Amino acid sequence: MPNDRAAAAKPQLNLDTFLPYRLSVLSNRVSDAIARQYSERFALSIPEWRVIAVLGQSPNLSAREVASRTAMDKVQVSRAVTNLVSAKRVARTEDGQDARISRLSLTAKGRAIYDEIAPLALHLERVLLSSLSSQERNTLQTLMHKLDRQVSLLGASG
Repeated sequence: MPNDRAAAAKPQLNLDTFLPYRLSVLSNRVSDAIARQYSERFALSIPEWRVIAVLGQSPNLSAREVASRTAMDKVQVSRAVTNLVSAKRVARTEDGQDARISRLSLTAKGRAIYDEIAPLALHLERVLLSSLSSQERNTLQTLMHKLDRQVSLLGASG
């Protein structure tokens, strides 16, 4: 009987209410919904689109900076960049101050893809957020900022 009480006292992980799991699933579902809109048309994977999106907003980043901004691991970024360079969608140039670093930017071909997909992604975001009131959207932004800050604190203490 003591083992039964110990087992009953153990906290149970319920994935239906576990925030990290729910955020991950939601993020994957949103990414997949957007990816369905462009993957076949442009032959892009989700990591490749993320690289294009970041470089479309901030050109001349290193792969390490892209990884940091997208929260993707270095291997994912490296593969995506390699594919995008091969497809002539991203150009890689040597950093003027440090030859060990490559700077990445969109080519004309990559910019054309970005210019076509970005409005579509923004439209899909509007559709997604249309289920929320203005106040709920503001609250969501505030909560996401707070959680992001808290994750940074968790990483610093780990």
